[in-house]
Amino acid sequence: MECPHLSSSVCIAPDSAKFPNGSPSSWCCSVCRSNKSPWVCLTCSSVHCGRYVNGHAKKHYEDAQTPLTNHKKSEKQDKAQHTVCMDCSSYSTYCYRCDDFVVNDTKLGLVQKVREHLQNLENSAFTADRHRKRKLLENSSLNSKLLKVNDLPGFSIVYSKGSTTAICATGLRNLGNTCFMNAILQSLSNIEQFCCYFKELPAVELRNGKTAGRRTYHTRSQGDNNVSLVEEFRKTLCALWQGSQTAFSPESLFYVVWKIMPNFRGYQQQDAHEFMRYLLDHLHLELQGGFNGVSRSAILQENSTLSPSNKCCINGASTVVTAIFGGILQNEVNCLICGTESRKFDPFLDLSLDIPSQFRNKRSKNQENGPVCSLRDCLRSFTDLEELDETELYMCHKCKKKQKSTKKFWIQKLPKVLCLHLKRFHWTAYLRNKVDTYVEFPLRGLDMKCYLLEPENSGPENCLYDLAAVVVHHGSGVGSGHYTAYATHEGRWFHFNDSTVTLTDEDTVVKAKAYILFYVERQAKAGSDKL
Repeated sequence: MECPHLSSSVCIAPDSAKFPNGSPSSWCCSVCRSNKSPWVCLTCSSVHCGRYVNGHAKKHYEDAQTPLTNHKKSEKQDKAQHTVCMDCSSYSTYCYRCDDFVVNDTKLGLVQKVREHLQNLENSAFTADRHRKRKLLENSSLNSKLLKVNDLPGFSIVYSKGSTTAICATGLRNLGNTCFMNAILQSLSNIEQFCCYFKELPAVELRNGKTAGRRTYHTRSQGDNNVSLVEEFRKTLCALWQGSQTAFSPESLFYVVWKIMPNFRGYQQQDAHEFMRYLLDHLHLELQGGFNGVSRSAILQENSTLSPSNKCCINGASTVVTAIFGGILQNEVNCLICGTESRKFDPFLDLSLDIPSQFRNKRSKNQENGPVCSLRDCLRSFTDLEELDETELYMCHKCKKKQKSTKKFWIQKLPKVLCLHLKRFHWTAYLRNKVDTYVEFPLRGLDMKCYLLEPENSGPENCLYDLAAVVVHHGSGVGSGHYTAYATHEGRWFHFNDSTVTLTDEDTVVKAKAYILFYVERQAKAGSDKL
C-alpha cells in the first residue's frame, strides 16, 4: 500500500553515522539484543526486533506516541512520529500507523537512499567476511581436498586441489512470504534459452511511455505506463548468477507485480503455480507491443530456434513466452448416444496433472504400502479416455441436447520447455487440502512420444526431455508452508531457499516432493534412458 505518513516520519540521514557497525541483517535489538529480525526506525535510526520476534520496534513506536507532559514541546518533536521502520534483512518498509508494508517513497526518495546505504553496508560486511574465510581456507592444510562452503548466504564456493572455482549463484531475499515468487524466478533463471532472451534485451528508462532515443519495447501493463514487468524481470535475471553481492532483493519487481497483478498484493503466502501463470501471461501481453517500431516477430527471428514456425499463439501474437513454453492440446469429445465426435485445439503453457487417487496414501518414496506413483501415472491419467460425469454433460450438436460423452486429450504439439504442474491442492467440503504423495520423476530422458497425436511426425530427440528445475512446497496448506526450488546450472544442481543457495546432488533432487517440474527439450543426441 502507499503510506501518507512518510514525510512526517522519515527524518534520518540516508548515510547516517548513527547506524551500528557490522552487517544490517545481523544488527541487534537495543532492548533484548536479539538479531533474528532487526528493524531500524527511519526517524531516529534506533534498532529494535521486528513484529515476529519480541516486537520492540512496535513498542518503540507506541512509546513515541505518548503525549509529552511539557506543553512547550518543539515543532520537531511534534512532527517526528517514529512510525516507519525498515526491515534490515529484506529492506521492506513498514508503517505502524497504517499497520502494513508500504511501497511508496518521500518526494526526495529518502527511503530508497536508506535502503541503498544498508545494502552497501551489508555487501561490504559480506565481502570482508568472504575474504576472511577464503584466507583461512587457503592457509588450511585441507587445500588438497574438495571443500564446499555453504555457510555463506547467496552463493557457494568450491575449492579443489590447487584452484578455486566460484559458483556465483545469487539468492533472492524474502520480502515477507514471497518464497512463492523466489522459487519461480530461480527456476526460470535456469531455463537458459528463456533467461538469455530477457538478459539480452536493451535496458530501458520509461518516461511516460517514451524513451530518450533508445531502442526499447512498448508496454501494455494494464494502462500503467510508469511500470514495466519485462524491464524489472530483466533486471532481476541479470542480477542472478553474477556473484557480485549477497542475496538480491527483488523489491522493484514485486512492486510492479503489485501494480499489475492485484491478486498478489500484500504479504500473505500465495500459490507458486498461480503466480507463474500470471507472470508468464503478463510478460506475454507486455511483449506483444514490439520494439520501438521493430516488429516482435523480426526480433524473434534473430534467434533461429525461435522462428515463427516454432511458436504457439496464445492470446494474440506470439512472443518468446509462447515460443518456449507454448504447446497445443487436442481435446476430443465423443457423444455416447450418437457417436458424434468433436475436436478442439487448445494452446497451453503448462499441463496440470492430477495425482491418481489410488496413490494418495503413498507419502514417501520408501514407504511400503503399495506401488510408488510415477510421473507416467499422472500423464496417463491426464491423457486417458475419460467418461464425463452428470455435471459435465456435453452439448451434442447432432442430438441438439446435452448428452453423456467421453473426453480424451492428445498433445498435438510439444513445447521446447514442458512445464508440468502436479495438482497437490484440492477442495473438500470445508477447506483446501494438500495431497502429500511422493511422485517419482526422471532427471533425464522423459519420453513424451506416446502422448502425441501424431508421433510418427516427430523425431526421437524431439520427444525426450531433461529436467531443468523443480519447485517444492513444504508444509500442509496452500496458504501456509514454504517454497524452495532445485535447478541445474552448468551440470550442477543447486537448492534455492530464498537468500540461501547451496550445492546439492541428484539423489537429493529425486527425493523431493515435486509441485512444478520444468523439462527442457533435448537437443543433442544422448543416451536412450527413458521414463
